[in-house]
Amino acid sequence: MQRHKTKFPVGSFSRNFEIAAMLAEPTIAAPYRWSFATVGGVKRVNLDKGEDLLHLHTLDQKLWTVLSCPVNGLEIDARSLQLMDLDNDGKLRVNDVLAAVAWATRLLRNPDDLLKQAEQLPLEAIHTDDELGKKLHASAKTILKSLGLREQSWISTAETSDATRIFANTKFNGDGIITPASAGEDAQLAELIEVIIQAIQPLTDRSGKPGIDRAAVEQFYHLLATRLQWLGEGESKVIKPLGEGTAAAWQSLHVVAEKVDDYFLRCRLAAFDEQTVAKLGLDAHSLEAYRQSLLDTTAEVLQNAPLAKIEAGAPLPLGAGINPAWEKAMQQLTERVVWPLFGKQNSLSQAQWEEAKAQLAPYGQWLAAETGQSLSQLTLQQLADLQQSDRAALEALIDKDEAQRESAENIMQVDKLVRYHRDLYRLLKNFVTFYDFYSNEEERAIFEAGTLFIDQRSLGLCIRVDHMDRHTQLAGLSGMYLMYCQCTSRHSNESMTIVAALTNGDVDNLVVGRNALFYDMQGRDWDATIVKIIENPISIRQAFWAPYRKVAALIERQISQFAEAQDKKVEADAASAVDGSPLSNKPTEVAKAVPVPFDIGKFVGIFAAISLALGALGTALASVVGGFLGLIWWKMPLAIAGLLLVISGPSMTLAWLKLRNRNLAPLLDANGWAINARAAVNIAFGKTLTQLAEIPVGASINLVDPFVVKKKPYLKYLLLGGLILGMLLYLLWRRQFVGW
Repeated sequence: MQRHKTKFPVGSFSRNFEIAAMLAEPTIAAPYRWSFATVGGVKRVNLDKGEDLLHLHTLDQKLWTVLSCPVNGLEIDARSLQLMDLDNDGKLRVNDVLAAVAWATRLLRNPDDLLKQAEQLPLEAIHTDDELGKKLHASAKTILKSLGLREQSWISTAETSDATRIFANTKFNGDGIITPASAGEDAQLAELIEVIIQAIQPLTDRSGKPGIDRAAVEQFYHLLATRLQWLGEGESKVIKPLGEGTAAAWQSLHVVAEKVDDYFLRCRLAAFDEQTVAKLGLDAHSLEAYRQSLLDTTAEVLQNAPLAKIEAGAPLPLGAGINPAWEKAMQQLTERVVWPLFGKQNSLSQAQWEEAKAQLAPYGQWLAAETGQSLSQLTLQQLADLQQSDRAALEALIDKDEAQRESAENIMQVDKLVRYHRDLYRLLKNFVTFYDFYSNEEERAIFEAGTLFIDQRSLGLCIRVDHMDRHTQLAGLSGMYLMYCQCTSRHSNESMTIVAALTNGDVDNLVVGRNALFYDMQGRDWDATIVKIIENPISIRQAFWAPYRKVAALIERQISQFAEAQDKKVEADAASAVDGSPLSNKPTEVAKAVPVPFDIGKFVGIFAAISLALGALGTALASVVGGFLGLIWWKMPLAIAGLLLVISGPSMTLAWLKLRNRNLAPLLDANGWAINARAAVNIAFGKTLTQLAEIPVGASINLVDPFVVKKKPYLKYLLLGGLILGMLLYLLWRRQFVGW
């Protein structure tokens, strides 16, 4: 894609290290001599050497093209922008950019290196005379050493971006998290760390392994203490009235508690009204259903039946007479609860039942208050041993890890420096200026999403849209012909919306619903469908033909409507004729309306008016033709041109006014940017953004089309003869009446 390019020569530079020192430059010093270029209708600063970057903080903010832009959704490494976003608000502002420039130029020996946008950062390019630069140089060597690249003299994001790989074999890495490997040869301490990891939600160490930090250690020992306290409370006689058998007794009572309560309630109701006894027991219908279940004790009807025969005020039998579905559960209740509390007996009164529940209730309450469930697999002795473990040794390991914090952070900052070295200048070319957008180099602007192919043309200005409704509110101010497309990836389930600007060609075949193909900046293809169009002029040529196309469309529409009306009339007449035929099954009308006789006098005025109109039209046409034929031959083309200008002039003028005011800024503002300068897309530049289909140079073309409509030669000769005859008649007329 060929675009207008502003030349950016590379020159010398001067050194400056601290942004504070930059801001503190004496006011009496000579101002820095910037160079500017007119790009997109605006004077934009040239950032063509490292010295310009060193003085960027002195450039008037009113001369910056952009004041802020989003961090995500751009065609530049998002991680690089996130590192520049100092307040992590998802927006990159002028102060963020200035801080990034100051930091990068401080740590590089030659700020011209930023202009190269190189993936690889030579270690010798790091400014080791600076204290931080010296540390980052050493950290870069540490990274290469840990990756087995000791002899490599450069570093890139391939080495710095994977922190897990860098810290994979480290015991201490400055994040305050220790792993069993941090204990070294102390197996007992490593086992303690493993127990803590199993007991609480572990953290992830920079090495990628699960670990614990100081807060986790505190949480574990608090959990351990509460668990031991809870277990200690459980040894009370009140909590365990049956000693070691209390747990089994509680379990047995809990299983049948609802059924026993139900039994005693039914017996009380029977004592209240003896007539309800039959209804409170197992009725005959339910018994029949039970018999058909082949004596299955798990049958639902038997499970829901009473525990025993309902009698007024009767105790609950513990042996014979128990519902077969509950025999085993009641046997366990008898052996684990009733006999230990009340001695061996064959029945259980309601008073004894209530007493049994009361004695075991404290155990249920204690059980519900259980704490430290994650330690439930450990015995009381193991818990006591853990309480006596060397907590101080754990905290000492954490202290050792935290002592490496600065070194680890320096390793992480090497990744930041490598990314700035590669991406910072590209950001500046799209933030301070719009160099990448207006240049003819291969690198596209960071806000461009890819290229849309549709109707034998490619649209290069495509921008991703996050919120279409909000975007369309501002996008119309751009003055461009815009197509919103819904794109779906052919290789994944991803989808996105883009807006493509049509800046060349015509719009005859572009309508909502048309399909296209979109290629993103990585070359991946997406299926695209037009979902919305904002119409604006595209070119002067299109504006010239616009009135004629509108008239042609109007005539075509009128002819179509007339043809449809005549077709319907023919159908109606045919249907009427069929309905009135002798073979028609439809009943004939009893009486028809008497036709009104034609009154010619009534239409005399109408005929006269039509005649006058036709006469006036003929006279006007004759005057125009006569006037045109009365012109000197060389004035005739001028008259035709003037007529065309009268028809197409207003449309062309309006298009020219809109085309010269096309502006990219509203499209970006609608996406969350804060554009500080006009970004014009004039006619010449617009032609480079939309490429029309062209036959390659040197291609052979076969002009014989086997499917072309066969022409009739005599029509051509007839037309030519008529033209010659007309010219002869014109010459004779001129000679006879004008004397020429």
